[in-house]
Amino acid sequence: MSEWQSFTSHVSHLECSATGERYEAGKPHNTSRAGKPLIVRYDLKSVARSVDPAEIARRPADLWRYRELLPVRRPEDVVSLGEQFTPLLPLAATSRRIGGGELLVKDEGRLPTGSFKARGLAVAVSMAKSFGATRIAMPTVGSGGASLAAYCRRAGIDSVVFCPEDSPSITVSEIAFYGAKVYLANGALRDCNRLVAEGCASVGWFDMTTLKEPYRIEGKKTMGLELADQLGWQLPDVIFYPTGGGTGFIGMWKAFAELGELGWIGAKRPRMVAVQTTGCCPIVRAFEKGHREIETPWTDIRTNVHGVRVAKALGDFLILRAMYESGGFGVAVTDEDVEATRAAIARDDGILLSPEGAACVAAYREALTSGRVKPGERAVAFNTATGLRTAMPMVDRRVDVSKPVDYAAL
Repeated sequence: MSEWQSFTSHVSHLECSATGERYEAGKPHNTSRAGKPLIVRYDLKSVARSVDPAEIARRPADLWRYRELLPVRRPEDVVSLGEQFTPLLPLAATSRRIGGGELLVKDEGRLPTGSFKARGLAVAVSMAKSFGATRIAMPTVGSGGASLAAYCRRAGIDSVVFCPEDSPSITVSEIAFYGAKVYLANGALRDCNRLVAEGCASVGWFDMTTLKEPYRIEGKKTMGLELADQLGWQLPDVIFYPTGGGTGFIGMWKAFAELGELGWIGAKRPRMVAVQTTGCCPIVRAFEKGHREIETPWTDIRTNVHGVRVAKALGDFLILRAMYESGGFGVAVTDEDVEATRAAIARDDGILLSPEGAACVAAYREALTSGRVKPGERAVAFNTATGLRTAMPMVDRRVDVSKPVDYAAL
């Protein structure tokens, strides 16, 4: 980070997301005394005096250009693998086919380690490094563990990762390939959460469980900052986001609030749409019932869209709050629809989405049908990971090179 000529932290304090209780910045924290996620707060008046959009535009197009709105205090603590901007790609052919309007996909699969998890872990591991952490633990269904393992290795920190035994094997192998100690547990993600919590209490691991430390939200927040920046400090009408733990959902809504207070954007906010599958949709169902949190965790998870396999998010009330405040809604799609949508987008627009990204496009189609989104509105769907980690149909067409080839028939 030698290009940084100045580096000033504008963090004022941390705050319990439920009670508002304040916590001192600059020291490690997990959840609040109420057991809820802690939120990083900034002196935004100080930020406004230090930087403006014109200065931002002169910086490299990466995550760290927004450093005044990030918690890392010293450039030497930054752990980076090259977190460049991810593109906004129009799905023009797909949108025409389904009768939509301007549909953009933000392709987070272009980030280091192939997913949006790189954003949260780049910032969280940088903060853990600044606190002197030597071993970090995380429960994950896959891509988060891969990002943790990579950034920990970059920082010289050991990592321990627990995955449910039905996690994607390619991602589990990737975690191990980075040198992490990865273990398969004969249970669900909540069982892996328990193993991490017990290990942290027993041997002092640094807990990187989703929303149990404050800084992954800040890294994921850069999706919202970057989106506004790419659209000329405007926001779309609606955002479709695959929602499991919901860190990015919460982070983007926080980003928009901060940008609004800075005066970098106007009053317009996008409707925030939580996308899940019918095999695991606790957020969607809670919203439909008008609840402020998930009252009963989802008990029978049956979906191959691994990014939404969360029975009850620790920050469920924050996700639902953003949905209500934005005038958003939730959509649950079937696994079969996800795979069909993924294949159709690859054929129509030449973009290979993850199942989570395809779920967002399927949800967009359903929202068009129901009238909750109009064809004249600008919609952004988040593709949260590379599609290369997910199996595709086998190819069985063959050509016999020992015989004449009828090229016209090919």
